[in-house]
Amino acid sequence: MRIYCGTAHPAALQHGPRPLPLFLDMLRSETAASPERASAALAGLRRYQEAPRGKPRARAPARFRKRRARLRDYGGAGRPVVFVPSLINPPFVLDLTPETSLLRWIAGAGFHAWLVDWGVTDPQDRALDVAGHVSQVLEPLLAKLPEPPLLVGYCLGGTMAMAAASRMRVAGLATIAAPWRFAGYGAAADDIAALWRIAEPACRTLGLVPVEVLQSGFWRLDPARTIRKFEAFATMAEERAAMFVALEDWANAGEPLTYAAGAELFEAMVMEDQPGAGRWRVGGEIVGPGKLDCPAIEFVSLSDRIVPAATAAGLAARRDIGAGHVGMIVGSGARRQLWEPLRDWLRDPRGR
Repeated sequence: MRIYCGTAHPAALQHGPRPLPLFLDMLRSETAASPERASAALAGLRRYQEAPRGKPRARAPARFRKRRARLRDYGGAGRPVVFVPSLINPPFVLDLTPETSLLRWIAGAGFHAWLVDWGVTDPQDRALDVAGHVSQVLEPLLAKLPEPPLLVGYCLGGTMAMAAASRMRVAGLATIAAPWRFAGYGAAADDIAALWRIAEPACRTLGLVPVEVLQSGFWRLDPARTIRKFEAFATMAEERAAMFVALEDWANAGEPLTYAAGAELFEAMVMEDQPGAGRWRVGGEIVGPGKLDCPAIEFVSLSDRIVPAATAAGLAARRDIGAGHVGMIVGSGARRQLWEPLRDWLRDPRGR
């Protein structure tokens, strides 16, 4: 299997966990009692850094633009389905390799598939928060389509799609691993808040929240797993190794957030749980499940460490999935567990 990168972003070219010094500190801590484990993890790290990469895949054409964002056209004939990815990682996990492209599969299943590409972050947009990305970027892009679309939001993109669906006419909403009740992070929220208090002054000066800050927050949710996966990669079979490299390149190639988006994510969402408490406003309006006027479903992973099941919105229609945050999108069981049930719901969201 040839390795593909979903994006040509220069950050992917460094081929290492970001931030690398923190990763190495975690490695020392997690393997302090086992030199053998440390050696295996370092061997996995070197193998990842030296792995051959194929040419970056061509992006689908951008048909509509708003500020720095693009609405990319993945083709297909039928009702428009717009995939809304997170602001935090590149959108192309939904089109990672030819074999694991949810977007292209949906386009071949009787729909016209579209992808929101949030684009390159501009420090001049430092005041554009998550709510502003919804009202000033996402909603204007959706309004350019010839008919109300079905929305499919992944991770924080699902949170944002929920907000958009609360405020405008859409044909239906499906969220995948989307946090809404941020109180569901429990004690982990305290660790993330502590990280933000340290990083916030520098981020405010930059007008940006670098991906290294966000990665550090993710790693704090399960540092042991972060190290174990590099241990396993040292001896992983070539076919599986290619997917590992593609996923790690994707995870380490994210754009920074605008300062306001980072502040809203850490403070209003993680620390205050404004969405779960029914206090999150977009464009001056309270948004959330109670404001929806369309059929909606949530796909919830029961083994997700990035977005725990306890953070789900609590929609009446829910499907539980036994795969992790990324595995539910690109894993070996993704088609059976997520792709096909999602396709079936999109065909008849009102259950007629």
